[in-house]
Amino acid sequence: MISRLSRRYFCSDAPRPWLFVGLGNPGDKYKGTRHNVGFEMIDVFAQSQGIAMNRVHCKAIFGQGFVDEVPVFLAKPQTYMNLSGESTGPLAAYYKLPLNRVLVFHDDMNLPCGVLRLNPNGGHGSHSGLKSVFYNFRGNREFPRLRIGIGRPPGQMDPKAYLLQKFNATAQGRIDAALQEGVDVLKFLLSKGLNESARRFNTEQKYKHLTTAT
Repeated sequence: MISRLSRRYFCSDAPRPWLFVGLGNPGDKYKGTRHNVGFEMIDVFAQSQGIAMNRVHCKAIFGQGFVDEVPVFLAKPQTYMNLSGESTGPLAAYYKLPLNRVLVFHDDMNLPCGVLRLNPNGGHGSHSGLKSVFYNFRGNREFPRLRIGIGRPPGQMDPKAYLLQKFNATAQGRIDAALQEGVDVLKFLLSKGLNESARRFNTEQKYKHLTTAT
């Protein structure tokens, strides 16, 4: 697979590759927590496309394959969330990818649980993993991201504690459904491009936002 991917990747008429990076924390302690939905998005997408996440590359669990004819690299940085850029930056550099071909998946407390947004760029919103990615991209914010809503903490709960909690059954059901929607939009993105995908998908998610309780 590696040699075949390399030959097709460097072929002059081959589609340009994408790097998908899911943010999270490594280890069983953090599995299933709100802060790890970026990892979950990678896992669900990889499974849906038959891409094995069976390598370690640039401090990330890594997989590569094709969706139709488009080369796709998948990564879950193992640096812990606050240092995610130490993996993301080197991966983008290794494959000589422009930042508009690096799509980062991350949790977002500013969206209701299970609501997604696909954005071409933006700020870090105080997200520790995105801050690290920004730093390693030398402050460049022109990279797309798939924001995965986890809702806000209730009452006066410490946001850090909230992020490291696991979902209850109802919330997990919303997240599971959202991840499947994420697979669909990622496949559409690889076929039709970022702008058309974002316009179509975000319109659908806007109505979902209006009907989803936080």
